Amino acid sequence: MGILIRKNHQIIFFTRMAKLAFVLLLVSMSSSFVDTIWAVYLESFLHNTSLVGFFSGALSVLSFISFFLLVPFVAKSRKSVLYSTSLILLALFYFLVGINKNFVLFAIFSFFITILFTLRITSFGIILRDKSNSKYLSRNEGLMYTFSNVAWVIGPLLAGFIFVKGSISLVFIFASLFLLLAFLFFKFSEIYDGNLVRHHSPDIFRNFLIFFKNHDMRIAYLLGMGVTFWWALIYLYMPLYILQSNLDKTWIGIFLFLVAIPLIIFEYPASKFGGKHGFRLLFKTGYFILFLTPLVIFFINNIFVVFSLLILASFGIAMIEPTTEAYFFDILKNKKDANEFYGPYNTSIEAGLITGKLIPAAFLIFLPFKYVFLIFSLSMLIFFAVSFKAKKVVEMRKKG
Repeated sequence: MGILIRKNHQIIFFTRMAKLAFVLLLVSMSSSFVDTIWAVYLESFLHNTSLVGFFSGALSVLSFISFFLLVPFVAKSRKSVLYSTSLILLALFYFLVGINKNFVLFAIFSFFITILFTLRITSFGIILRDKSNSKYLSRNEGLMYTFSNVAWVIGPLLAGFIFVKGSISLVFIFASLFLLLAFLFFKFSEIYDGNLVRHHSPDIFRNFLIFFKNHDMRIAYLLGMGVTFWWALIYLYMPLYILQSNLDKTWIGIFLFLVAIPLIIFEYPASKFGGKHGFRLLFKTGYFILFLTPLVIFFINNIFVVFSLLILASFGIAMIEPTTEAYFFDILKNKKDANEFYGPYNTSIEAGLITGKLIPAAFLIFLPFKYVFLIFSLSMLIFFAVSFKAKKVVEMRKKG
């Protein structure tokens, strides 16, 4: 328990990792609420599965661009201030979405939410990197994902219940309250990160070129991209699949609850294994599971068997999700490089979401829904092949 609680002169106190993990738990509760009903909310406006995919993909394109454009701003900002500001503003915009009934206003709010999401992700990642001993970065990443996934287990069930018994608007308002609590706890925890670069080059294209000319960073980018590509299936297309199968809407929350359980069980042990023995075996095994599962599902019509297989496939994503970011930080030469390249690396989040949303959306124009599973299977096969190119990095051999 030393990673969470320590004792000094008979006084028990929570570590910085524990405080960060609890903040992330609250933030993830908010995100799980929104993601549970996001596809259904969009469908209520657009009334078309393909359009839902295209609109979500457009927001991901915006986020992709902003990760690059905001690099100079993030580098010159105190990360703790940036993170807390993004939390309170996101809370405000989720509340506005909750009371809004107009799609045009929702689209405008979505623009600002997407930008703030970019700042939140980038600033938190750098804070975690700065506060971690390099030998235990993957372990700390695993701890964060474990706390986050507790929220992703509880959140969809609660959001589904509120949605069915109350309304979608109420779900957004609760998401706003969780972010407000996260903001308050982060401020009271006094977690300070003054990591900034006063003379950062504003040339974002230079950063882009340097990043993608580096072979190891390209591989890390693709490995991270595969994670969010997979989540597009789970959090966008599976809720739509459940609605098309004429199941009760409560099954959306139940499915998302169950699919997150393996992550809680396995992500922390997987991250510790990666830190001690290297990440490459985890990447290979995880992506092979993600390739095989939707391929089998393509030939199955029973939705409950589909549920079961995707829940088991979460053990595969659990091997990859907490280790890709740790792998990226481990291949950097020093902490200062995080200011330059963490923003570009984080576009892998949106690159995965963009392709994971838009490619199936394009095929759904002229193919039945079941072909979505085949598309995801073939995509995961590509990421499986990329995993063989990963550099062998073992954190526990490092000094310091």
